[in-house]
Amino acid sequence: MADREFELEQEQEAAAEAASIGGRVSSEPKPAEGGLDESRPLVEAGQGEAEGFEESERALIEHASHGDEHAARRAIEDAPDVADDRRAVGAGEPDAEHSSERLDDR
Repeated sequence: MADREFELEQEQEAAAEAASIGGRVSSEPKPAEGGLDESRPLVEAGQGEAEGFEESERALIEHASHGDEHAARRAIEDAPDVADDRRAVGAGEPDAEHSSERLDDR
């Protein structure tokens, strides 16, 4: 009978050792914390653990939008009307065409 107990003990130790290969699963509570039943669904869903996807997506959006919340719409809305802009010049004919031809070359 002692041999059978020894075998069971060895099997349990081997199973515990095999279970610890690769480290502790991050979604499982730490041994000191214990498993709280009310927080278990949140832990299993990954709450509190950022795998980098959220930060990467946020950075991608920030770089793609150049940090401007209003985009071109804001610049168009804030642009002055043509009639109100004193710097705006109406279209017209050119003053004169410059030529290298001399009067005595004719």
